[in-house]
Amino acid sequence: MRPQAPLREPERENFDFFLKLPEFDRTQLRTSTIKGAMVMQPLFEFSSACVGCGETPYIRLATQLYGDRMVVANATGCSSIYGGNLPTTPYTKNEDGRGPAWSNSLFEDNAEFGLGFRVSIDKHAEQARELVTRLQGKIGNELASSLINADQSSEAGIFAQRQRIEDLRKVLAGIQTAEARNLESLADYLAKKSVWIIGGDGWAYDIGFGGVDHVLASGRNVNILVVDTEVYSNTGGQMSKATPLGAIAKFAAGGKRTGKKDLGLIAMSYGHVYVAQVAYGAKDIHTLKTFLEAESFDGPSLIIAYSPCIEHGYDLAHQHQQQEMAVSTGHWPLYRYDPRNKLQGKNPLTLDSPKPSVAYSEFIQKESRFRGLVKEMGADSGQILASYDEELQEHYAHLQRMATGMDSDYKKAG
Repeated sequence: MRPQAPLREPERENFDFFLKLPEFDRTQLRTSTIKGAMVMQPLFEFSSACVGCGETPYIRLATQLYGDRMVVANATGCSSIYGGNLPTTPYTKNEDGRGPAWSNSLFEDNAEFGLGFRVSIDKHAEQARELVTRLQGKIGNELASSLINADQSSEAGIFAQRQRIEDLRKVLAGIQTAEARNLESLADYLAKKSVWIIGGDGWAYDIGFGGVDHVLASGRNVNILVVDTEVYSNTGGQMSKATPLGAIAKFAAGGKRTGKKDLGLIAMSYGHVYVAQVAYGAKDIHTLKTFLEAESFDGPSLIIAYSPCIEHGYDLAHQHQQQEMAVSTGHWPLYRYDPRNKLQGKNPLTLDSPKPSVAYSEFIQKESRFRGLVKEMGADSGQILASYDEELQEHYAHLQRMATGMDSDYKKAG
């Protein structure tokens, strides 16, 4: 620690120099690798979240991959506090002036709020394409066809479409009609937009669950990111339906007496929803792959992200090790359910973590939220621990049966 005043001016110059360093050409980067993704410019920075917050790395990753075209509906909670801590915000823009468009809504309606983004964006894009078709004689058939049929499945494709939109604007400037002015106002919708609905487990599992379910059932192309801290973090650590069996929280002072709600299995039951459970500290490349697959899926996607929190009661400097432990014990299995696999005669569910190999006690004894459970386990000759381990093994076995037992049925159907 040093006195701030003498360092302020030289460090301001250093920081200005840092900001002027050129960014990598996104169209040339391999975003499917951790190295390639991590050198992309994050459009979420300097948040006011707690030190070691397990939520923010997922949001940062999403903005690195899609921030220049993201539209975010954020449920009230920790992510809305550090996301919109006005008059400042961690969401920023790139040198082209593009960045996430962010807004916050309530627990009870945020999912529907985000669905409204998708519906309105799709309608504006539809109107823009109709106007391009009507004006193609004045715009030029080649430009009109390219705008309507553009492949925007890659960064290069999106950048090419943006250039076409700039060319369109130049042409429209010389067309003096009401339709041309209307198309000018809608032209940006010809470029792909990525809609993200973000919130915690208190929103997704509890108060906003009805809305989440409605959005998943809609079939619309939205991405739902649940930053799961397994407790109502922002309001002081109350129990939620995501709180695991035995964990202490407000309104569960003696330890929660029911198990964790399985949001992933509920979503998978629809069959048309991309569903994944991730933990970046346990398997970072799996987390990256999931974000890429979810956003590319033309339909609803749900990513449930393990997010360590100060309410868990340990030094978050060690959270990566705890995330690995959560996966190794079976507390947090990693998987991806991709409906596109069914079209190829494959099983849609891929189980990405191995069979539980570590005793649950090794995970819970490091977190004070489980202190009551640890005490119970130490007083009953291991019976409680055995029952917990058995339950985690059974849960994993159920996922394993889903991931392997139905494979032949899909091949027959194909």
